[in-house]
Amino acid sequence: MMTHRFTLRSIAACALLAGALAPFGAANAQTKLKWAHVYEASEPFHKWSVWAGEEFKKRTNGKYEIQVFPASSLGKESDINQGLQLGTVDIILTGASFAARSFPRLAVSYYPFTFRDADHVLKYAKSDVFKELAEGYKKASGGNTVTAMTYYGVRHATSNKAFKTCDEMKGLKMRVPDAPAYTALPRACGANPTPIAFAEVYLALQNGTVDAQENPLPTIEAKKFYEVQKNIILTGHIADSLLTIVSPTTMGRLTPAEQKTLLEVTQEAAEKASQDVRKREGELVDEFKKKGLNIITVDRNDFQQRVLKAIEFGSMQLDKKDWDRVIAIK
Repeated sequence: MMTHRFTLRSIAACALLAGALAPFGAANAQTKLKWAHVYEASEPFHKWSVWAGEEFKKRTNGKYEIQVFPASSLGKESDINQGLQLGTVDIILTGASFAARSFPRLAVSYYPFTFRDADHVLKYAKSDVFKELAEGYKKASGGNTVTAMTYYGVRHATSNKAFKTCDEMKGLKMRVPDAPAYTALPRACGANPTPIAFAEVYLALQNGTVDAQENPLPTIEAKKFYEVQKNIILTGHIADSLLTIVSPTTMGRLTPAEQKTLLEVTQEAAEKASQDVRKREGELVDEFKKKGLNIITVDRNDFQQRVLKAIEFGSMQLDKKDWDRVIAIK
């Protein structure tokens, strides 16, 4: 009888202890934040995202811990964008073309040959037009906040079939990301844009599902596309960038001071990653030549004129007034 009473008391005590600890556990769990992206752990985007997470933890005295999930480990790019609303992720690094599913005008920077160079991209990131579009996206997406923009690199084509002109792309099966903005160049040149998830591109090139793809040189290196493609065609058709986006739930959880801190660390990380990408871009043409790849230069103006004639801004749900403002940034 004594043993039975002791057991009941022990169970009751454990239940009370568990109840007392439950709020602490719940509160503690809230300090862990998930940051997702689709890029390799070897790339600067991951390296500096991890740095930003560590800095945020340090600057909030350990109140928040950010775990960064690279290489599509929490889903492909469309999945992690949806995850901001579903609560499966707190922060993402993504192309504006994917975020633009909520607010199409945000994808104006993906209209081919919009930017002159990397400096133009980074000036756009600080411009009034970008702030306006980011605010429009925030309203349309239910509160997703863009905190930083990172230079991703100038996109070039790789292909096992060499081409130097727009006409020579006719019939080419070209992998593009699953967002309308990337289809403009292949459509204008008579190629067949084929959306395939980023994590599946290498295999698709290897087994011939597609003939070609397009990405910046550092990405071509990181994903080893050069192993299954013979030619790199320097089309330079899109100067690309990534957005750091925080979910409304996560932003609402932070105090104003913490929001400011998160803004600062993500912008610092974006600046450091942008510097790394620019440096690597400048080194890779020679390195790819040494690997035996065929590097082909093209008349970019000819490609641009073909796109302007073939692809209307309205067909991509873009506003030409936005584009004109971006073009005018000096």
